[in-house]
Amino acid sequence: MATYVLIHAAAVDAWYWGPLAAELKGRGHQVVAPDLPCDDESAGLAEYTETVVEAIDASASGSRGGSGGEKGKRDGQLVVVAHSFGGFTGPLVCERVGADLLVMLQAMVPRPGEAPGQWWENTGYGPARAEADRRRGVAEGVEEDPRSVFLHDTPDELADEFTAGHERTQTGTPMREPWPLDAWPDVPTRFLLASGDRFFPAPFLRAVVAERLGIEPDEMPGDHSPMLAHPKDVAERLEAYRAAL
Repeated sequence: MATYVLIHAAAVDAWYWGPLAAELKGRGHQVVAPDLPCDDESAGLAEYTETVVEAIDASASGSRGGSGGEKGKRDGQLVVVAHSFGGFTGPLVCERVGADLLVMLQAMVPRPGEAPGQWWENTGYGPARAEADRRRGVAEGVEEDPRSVFLHDTPDELADEFTAGHERTQTGTPMREPWPLDAWPDVPTRFLLASGDRFFPAPFLRAVVAERLGIEPDEMPGDHSPMLAHPKDVAERLEAYRAAL
């Protein structure tokens, strides 16, 4: 049995991990998917990290004993999966808990000292997104329906439930904080890219991953939240990464 730690994006809760969590639990694994304090003005990257570490600690109590921050006290492998803005928190969690694997799922890849709010300009996101929109026929200045940008590949019933009850206020507090690590944590890292994402277009994200992580991302179908439309595919890829360790 492994423990999968699922870290959600900005301005949402952990609900959208549900289909993937079911797939992983069906394979006999434990899943930890906490809600981050994204609507708390006092909470920054440190508090986001602490929230996840505390959830891991709670899952490791009882028969496992000890602290989730002590790798040797756990049974099985610990896999951290970070989605979108969760990419700023995932590596911080790995540094704290001694994870066996970090999977960045359609995630922002930070640099030391870079605040999340600086990431967009530093990576050239604006021009890259504008070019991707132009190529698919979206005129400059047109405001698209958010569902067309983020959830175009998600089944309507799941997209309806997501937008009706699981979007949250996102404070700017963590966006202003420099990413605190001096280097990427010493943990095997994989990047899983959803090739149909309109928010983080594939050519843009491939370039960011190559420049910042020095690896080639693996690709699968999907929009910005492939865990909703393709949970079985995501689970199988996570399991393959874990088995390859």
